[in-house]
Amino acid sequence: MLELQHICYEVEQDGDNKGILRDINLTVSERFVAITGPNGGGKSTLAKVIAGIITPTEGRVLLDGEDITGLSITERARRGISFAFQQPVRFKGLTVKDLITLASGKKIGVPEACNYLSEVGLCAKDYIDREVDASLSGGELKRIEIAMIMARGTRLSVFDEPEAGIDLWSFTNLIQVFEHLHEKINGSILIISHQERILNIADRIIVLADGQVTNDGPRKDILPTLLGGVPEVCSALADKVR
Repeated sequence: MLELQHICYEVEQDGDNKGILRDINLTVSERFVAITGPNGGGKSTLAKVIAGIITPTEGRVLLDGEDITGLSITERARRGISFAFQQPVRFKGLTVKDLITLASGKKIGVPEACNYLSEVGLCAKDYIDREVDASLSGGELKRIEIAMIMARGTRLSVFDEPEAGIDLWSFTNLIQVFEHLHEKINGSILIISHQERILNIADRIIVLADGQVTNDGPRKDILPTLLGGVPEVCSALADKVR
């Protein structure tokens, strides 16, 4: 279970401190939680605080009761937190099998690595020996990244706008992968997204605007308000759908 207690994050701007996150208090235990809201509301900053990429100005981050606020991204990864960037990193010289093996933390054979690729809808024989380089599309990279997370079996997987930079065909396949991941994963998925199709498979939706939680609850209660009554969020959703 993830707990955020009084999380604040400030940056200096023109000699003054600007609040990016302001007194965020959240507990995440559901299997699939989506964070949405207008652009510039602090969503990606919050994801980076959870992953350990940045340290909050105030407040604490706890994982299953342990205070991990001061731990690095590497130390948090060892405790079971995965973080997927908007643009996955390319690793020239490393094959897909190499990455999945590294992610699993143990020596695995080709059949097991192929199973993870099949889970994310990729034909294993076409990808297992490919280098993770510029020859792969954004959609392919994101599915390989999810296969790595499945191989790790993490307690908490954080995705920052996985729909960014991919075409409609890849996005449709990505939705299917997330639906499958929702069923298979043992831990929790926390996903930052504007996309209605992703929000529609979440158990819970958190709305973040101006650095604060403005709404939070089950999908059935929150999604209708986003699509029918919160102008700044509706606008962001509409932009992402186009």
